[in-house]
Formats: sequence, structure tokens, C-alpha cells
Amino acid sequence: MAVIIPDVSKQIYKEEVLSLLQSKYSSLGPLWVSFQMEWMNGIYASFKNHDKFLIVIYLLKKTLDFYSRSFVKLTYEEFYDKNTVEIEKFSIAEIAEELKIPKESARRKVNELEVLGVIKKVKKKVVIDRSSFEEIQPIVTIKKISRFLSAVSNLCENEKILSKKITSEDLELLIKNNFSYIWKLYYEMQIPMLINYKKVFKDLETFHVFGTCVVNQHLHAMGTKQFETHKDDFLKHILYKKIPGLNAMSVSDITGIPRATVIRKLKKLVIKKILTIDKKKHYKLSGNFIEDLKPEQNIVLEQLSNLSTKVFNFFSLKVR
Repeated sequence: MAVIIPDVSKQIYKEEVLSLLQSKYSSLGPLWVSFQMEWMNGIYASFKNHDKFLIVIYLLKKTLDFYSRSFVKLTYEEFYDKNTVEIEKFSIAEIAEELKIPKESARRKVNELEVLGVIKKVKKKVVIDRSSFEEIQPIVTIKKISRFLSAVSNLCENEKILSKKITSEDLELLIKNNFSYIWKLYYEMQIPMLINYKKVFKDLETFHVFGTCVVNQHLHAMGTKQFETHKDDFLKHILYKKIPGLNAMSVSDITGIPRATVIRKLKKLVIKKILTIDKKKHYKLSGNFIEDLKPEQNIVLEQLSNLSTKVFNFFSLKVR
């Protein structure tokens, strides 16, 4: 059987996709932020605590890294065939350092995960027991990330970066058939992204509340009219267009975070001039903070372009 050697010259590069994401942000930005906040809602629903979920996916990613180093690729069905996943031994110091969680908080959260039965010792093994918590349904996440990547591929085709758009159905099949590898890439994107926003907002609950207000303005700015603008122009558009804000009750209903906590976080965001509040007690983004957040937004786009590039190049190898 002849070995098919991939054409190095036909690969796409992260820089090309990043430039596209920036210049066509209005077509992809609302889609991404909506997906990301839906994922955040699922994170919070699992433990009513973002950091606990972050610890779980960090430990799962270590196992996915091991599979990748061992040249093992599991399908979605194979990976979820059992409720338990063996994980590498870890230390509290490692969790605290890697996830930017204070050491005592990390110790407490790991202990709570052990009490819940999420982290278990089975003979000489340490495992994550997925049956012990309400996990985000990966199948839903796969569908949504497939739609997003397909939309990116469509713009790549228009700009001659890709020869042909990749359908969401084809991407979904690719992810399911190569789940352990692609989900490793997915966690490599999500974990640093969450850590970065935690650094900016001090905790993920505050970022979750802020992000929900961001989604509201992104989606209202789109309306029914499709238009393509650069990221900076689109962000100006959502600031100065008359868009209704969200009240505390709506944010609580959307995120699942208790209303009292949401009110506290919203007040904190207003004091820091990250959000503004009107007479109806509706919250919207502050123009000053949008400028301050540009470095973090650029990091997000770099991570998205990195994931997109790796998936698209991997897809081209699989369909040869």
C-alpha cells in the first residue's frame, strides 16, 4: 500500500486565519461569544463553581496529552464508553500554579471534588468519575464548535485560504472519529483562555456575568442585517448603537448564578467602570473598558485561529 505524503505547501497558516478573524469579526464574533457563554453556563451548572470544573478539565487534558504522546486516538464512543477516566497523579501545588488558584483554595476544591466522588482512588489508579456530576453534554458542544469552525472555513474559502468550505457535518464527524486528539486541542484553547480572563476579572463568576452582557450587545448589534467589519469597528458599533442592556434578573436566569451574587458582581463591574447602568437598572459595556480589553481579545482570536488552523489541516490529511 502506497504511503500518501501530505503536501507541505498546501497547509494553511495561523497568521492567515487570524487576519481573517480580525477583518471579518462581525460575521464570526457574535457566533463565538454566544457559543462561549453557553459553554460557560454549562460549566457553572456542573458544580455551581467554575474553578472546580476548570480543575476537572485540566486533569482530563493531562490524560488526553498522554494519549497523544502514545499515538492513541479514541473516538467519541470509545472515550465515553466508561464513566471513569484514569488521570495522572497530581499535586495541589501543581493545580494552584497551572490554574492560578490560591493554594488553599485549590486544596479545598480538590477535597470537595473527592467528597463528591468526582476524583477517586481505585486501587492504585486515580480516576475522574463522570457519573458523579452533571457534565456538559459533549455532543452539544461538538455540534456548536463544528458550526463555528464551518463558518470560519466558509470565510477562508471566500478569501482563497481554503479551496473548499468544510461543512459542519463533516467537522462533527471528524471530531467524533478523532475525539481524544481534537478535544485535547479544544482544551488547549479553552483552559488558557479562562485563566487569562480570570486574571483580568479576578474570578470566573465576574467574567461570566460580564460575558453575558457582551453577548447581549453582540447579538442585538447584528439584528437581521448581515455586515462585515473589522473587530475594532464592530466593537465601536455595539457601544454606540442604541442597544437595550440586561438587568440582574436576566443575567441570573441566563447564567444560573444566584441573583444576589450577580448583583454583587454587577456592582463591582460598574464601580470599576467596566459596565454602565441606566435608570432602568440595565447594564451595558463601558467604552473605556473595551479599549482596555483589546489585548485579551487579541489573545482569544489568536487561540481561535490556532485551533481552526490545526483542525483544518488535520481535516485535509483525513480526506486525502
